[in-house]
Amino acid sequence: MSLPSFYSAFSALIIAAAVSSCATQSNLRDPSSGSGAQLAPSEKEAAEVIRKSAPRYLVVRTTAYSHQEADSWKYGKSSAAGGTLKHNRKERSAAADWSRFPLGTRFKIKGLSQEYVVDDYGRALVGSDTIDIYKPTLSSMKQWGTRHVGIEVLEWGSFTKSERILESRAAKAPHVRTMLKAIQKKIFDIPMELRDGFSV
Repeated sequence: MSLPSFYSAFSALIIAAAVSSCATQSNLRDPSSGSGAQLAPSEKEAAEVIRKSAPRYLVVRTTAYSHQEADSWKYGKSSAAGGTLKHNRKERSAAADWSRFPLGTRFKIKGLSQEYVVDDYGRALVGSDTIDIYKPTLSSMKQWGTRHVGIEVLEWGSFTKSERILESRAAKAPHVRTMLKAIQKKIFDIPMELRDGFSV
């Protein structure tokens, strides 16, 4: 499955399809209505269908970045999430548009053993499904280049945490406002229990 098949991982189309599917499956009737209209599905039902609908195996475009790039010097090894960029045997950092891959999204790249966690974002990524892989050196960044790779999503991250961080920075940067607006447009369609992320 390719991510461009979707507007985004949690697009309004996926949410609408999940709720519609849930309504059909529940097949509930309103006893007070002579028309036999269906009752809306419960939030719990909708959440369960969304869990099953959320894409797990994707093919995505990836690029690479490093804290050694000139435009990253002022941030050093700090991630947008407020921690330190990771690059070890078990876990590594990645950047993405948080309205598509929210903060805390975890995935594996096919053929590699490490887990990647989305804890950063970048201006050039906003509005795209590209994932930027963190590399500790310029040489390793250049070696990665641009690749289309298969990934397995282990856990979808938190729209709530993404929104909270972006709100505090929205006045400073247009690309942050763009991500924030996209999150706020969809977050109320996502059941409460899924807004802080969930495993696939």
